[in-house]
Amino acid sequence: MVAITESLVRLGLTARDKEDAIRQTAAILAGEGSVDAGYGDSMLARERQVPTYLGSGIAIPHGLRGDAGMVRRTAVAVAQFPGGVSWGDDQTVHLAIGIAAQSDEHVQVLAALTGVLQEPALAEALGRTRDKGEILRALGGAAPAAPARPAALPDDYDHRASAGITGHAGLHARPATAFATLAKGFAAEILVGHGGKLANGKSMAALLTLGAERGAVLEIAARGADGAAAVRALAEAVAGGLGDTDEPEEPAPAARAVAAVPYRGAARRGVAASPGLAIARTHRLRHAAPPAPAEEAPAGDPAGEAQRLGAALARAHEELRALQAEVSARSGSKQAAIFLAHQELVDDPELVGAARARVAAGLSAPAAWRAVTEARAKEMESLSDKLLAERGRDVRDVGTRVVRILSGAAEAPGLALPDHPVILLAEDLAPSDTAGLDVKRVLGLATALGGPNSHTAILARALGLPAVAGLGEGILSIPDGTEAVLDGDGGVLLPEPDAHDRALAEAARTERQAADAEAREAAYRPAFTRDGRRLETVANIGTPAEAAAAVAAGAEGVGLLRTEFLFLDREAAPDEEEQFQALHAMTEALRGLPLIVRTLDIGGDKEVPYLRLPREDNPFLGIRGLRLCLARPDLFRPQLRAIARAARAAPAGAVKVMFPMVASLEEYREGRAALEAVRTELGAPPMEVGIMVEVPSVATMADVLAREVDFFSIGTNDLTQYVLAMDRMHPALATKADGLHPAVLRLIGQVVRAAHAEGKWVGVCGNLAAEREACAILVGLGVDELSVSPPSVPELKARVRGLRMSDARRLAERALACGTAAEVRALA
Repeated sequence: MVAITESLVRLGLTARDKEDAIRQTAAILAGEGSVDAGYGDSMLARERQVPTYLGSGIAIPHGLRGDAGMVRRTAVAVAQFPGGVSWGDDQTVHLAIGIAAQSDEHVQVLAALTGVLQEPALAEALGRTRDKGEILRALGGAAPAAPARPAALPDDYDHRASAGITGHAGLHARPATAFATLAKGFAAEILVGHGGKLANGKSMAALLTLGAERGAVLEIAARGADGAAAVRALAEAVAGGLGDTDEPEEPAPAARAVAAVPYRGAARRGVAASPGLAIARTHRLRHAAPPAPAEEAPAGDPAGEAQRLGAALARAHEELRALQAEVSARSGSKQAAIFLAHQELVDDPELVGAARARVAAGLSAPAAWRAVTEARAKEMESLSDKLLAERGRDVRDVGTRVVRILSGAAEAPGLALPDHPVILLAEDLAPSDTAGLDVKRVLGLATALGGPNSHTAILARALGLPAVAGLGEGILSIPDGTEAVLDGDGGVLLPEPDAHDRALAEAARTERQAADAEAREAAYRPAFTRDGRRLETVANIGTPAEAAAAVAAGAEGVGLLRTEFLFLDREAAPDEEEQFQALHAMTEALRGLPLIVRTLDIGGDKEVPYLRLPREDNPFLGIRGLRLCLARPDLFRPQLRAIARAARAAPAGAVKVMFPMVASLEEYREGRAALEAVRTELGAPPMEVGIMVEVPSVATMADVLAREVDFFSIGTNDLTQYVLAMDRMHPALATKADGLHPAVLRLIGQVVRAAHAEGKWVGVCGNLAAEREACAILVGLGVDELSVSPPSVPELKARVRGLRMSDARRLAERALACGTAAEVRALA
């Protein structure tokens, strides 16, 4: 620990503004030889990224993480400004506590600050005291925290083990989900202790309340017949990271070089979260949700209310599973993982048990669930670890979903938006909000909380929306309908711009759009390696709007159209005409570029309740993909007719068909025969017909199949999980189900050789196609086409242009000789 010394405390200072106050604070540290003279600039740069005001008149200015080399020794300085310094957004600072940290030796001071912040009267006194000793006693005299007392595990939990948390962010939602999921596989009762607290090991929500950070030791105990096996497996899982890779914090994209716009109005400054500039009227986030039930609301029949609660929880689980599959398909499994955690909350034994107990005591189902989730959310928000505390938002999100279902609303409520484009103002956005965002009516996002790596910022960049985060609670008082400028590059929200500022904003927007257009031009050129080999770069899409986005991004066509989008989130299957109109809209948007239509891929992780499919013990090995279509001609035939009609209306050869989850030559032949019958009936032109390579049997039989199919498209997501026998959605296994495993790469190489021998081409349309480390290896294996999400197309083309085939082939050969996925990734 580092203590604050008297020489680093300055009382009775004055400052012209925030910048002057920060420079004075930095000067104290520099004067004592703790930092280089330029550290004040680093502090100011950090302040522009993330405001350092904590509350109660206290701010903690500190330098950028990358400027740790400017710190000669860890130190904490206190600059007192009794008259106060404006920190923006009606915030006044009396104590600026400057931090110069080489590592984490200053954390005890921050821990002491937490106590001060909870006592406003003490904070006010420290801001005016003339006694340095008061400040030293409050912040610098604390002894190191005593180690947390061990949890008092019951004596009859006789199987025990200890394990330290290795993940980079502690026991947060993803590893807690993994732990609870694994624990539920055992009959034994399981308790986990940390810091004097005990939690049900099968309850993700309870595990989060332990507040266990990286390096913390968990005490795991079990009782029951398989208790010893449970403790052993759980301890090994904790030691192995619980699927939480030890990665550094993902940096936000570097800000592009644009000139700052000199607005003269009262601009609100936050953190630049996503580039771009929008001019529109503001609208504060409001949900079209049912009113929250009163906790005291009585229920007439406890048995009936318990049944209602159970049905609502089951419905919520179905919705979340569908949402996870949809987000995973569009943005990848990492983005979708939060909805797996939400499913765990819906099934959480402690939350469900507590709600049922309240129902039995006389509360209505909505009131009981609301009370339980709100209490658990508040408990999480009280944790000192910021990441763990933020999970309270997830609990509230799940609570709202179940209450909405109990209210009788059939559809998840979207955001209540006016009928004109808006800049959306919000405290922050919950995952369910972002998943349902209407990008046609939302031109930009401005949030009071968050930073460049928040969920909102990542979503905005994926959608191409300008966004500014960390603007402070003051933005929530801006009246709806106020015209505003949102400058995502400069981190500025400017309400009510005058004519001068509006003209500046419009000119800046035009200039940036021109620069973006110039950058996009390169994306329209074909992707050739440096030695002249062309790689076709196409897009994965799921909606008609994404077809236009693919063209705009420079895609040379659509390598995978997921037709499931037409079947999800509705009460009945679409008819032939609706499917034809959607496909026709896409071929029109593509203007003759190829459209590969994958027939309906339902089953496994994609459920459609109205189809009333029988429940299977292992849906990934059951009736899914082409098997389902062949078994349900009422679904298959209308879709094939719609595809054939779209091909008849499109330029020759533009529409191609691809069957998913093919496991045998017989299945392919049956599917192709069904298509041929419909094509002949409608007088449609011949179409190329290919298959997804997702099942190992198809990869090993590729030489036989290549004589009959027109092309192969490798779905690396499913192929990986079937080859490695690892569910890619399993929280403890997802990070190990790596598409760069040599076993997967060998099968890809085998398919490419078999296809090329018959003059057929091979594409890759799984998540692996978009991975930076995979590009050169896939090119080296001889893959002819890569299909990625539209925003990834320009970067992928640039990556291909930097390759030489000779180098790529050598890299692929080395990858095939590796023993593990980690060894392959080390090559890249």
